[in-house]
Amino acid sequence: MSEDGRPWFVEDGRTPGADPRLHAPATQRNRDAIADVLARELPAAGLVLEVASGSGEHVIHFARLFPALDWQPSDPDAMARASIAAWAAGSGLSNIRMPLDIDTALPRWPIDRTDALLCINMTHISPWEATQGLFAGAAGIMAPGAPLILYGPFLQANVETAPGNRAFDAQLRARDPRYGLRSVEDIDVLAARHGFARDALHPMPANNLTLVYRLSPPPPRS
Repeated sequence: MSEDGRPWFVEDGRTPGADPRLHAPATQRNRDAIADVLARELPAAGLVLEVASGSGEHVIHFARLFPALDWQPSDPDAMARASIAAWAAGSGLSNIRMPLDIDTALPRWPIDRTDALLCINMTHISPWEATQGLFAGAAGIMAPGAPLILYGPFLQANVETAPGNRAFDAQLRARDPRYGLRSVEDIDVLAARHGFARDALHPMPANNLTLVYRLSPPPPRS
């Protein structure tokens, strides 16, 4: 992670501004493990909204692996959106839309529906309000049964936190007291407030997890 908290950097030897593409080293390490889970959890076709797309490298990889899906990247950071657009333009792929400016903490998003939502490595490097807004916003644009997929490091009750994750959590909180690893149980409670229930928990390499939530159908009218 860069000194300003962004999980990317301009590659060595590039003049900043000359090439808008950013590089996040973690994407190369985790993208295939995440793709294995997505193959089980995503619908066969439809639109996937990626929230907090960062450099855009993940969405390029997934769009190539899942060509029957349309991919909608997004990020509130203008530098990230420029990087996403540049990676997409150079990919030759036709199933990636132009990135949207979505700040999950804001009540209105510039999209009215999605068949799945993917969010990688956001919850711990943003205020809790961003995760609260993620579920609130998703509830308004997702149909019952659609998956909301979170990936990253999390805390779990009755599960010892790996030393690396404990150190990472301390580092994040020292940078910004609003940051830090979230507990699965707190996210479950938050999800339930917005009609979501956790459908799966996938252990991932490097002490990460993928959490899958699905919007429950509304109760039948009496």
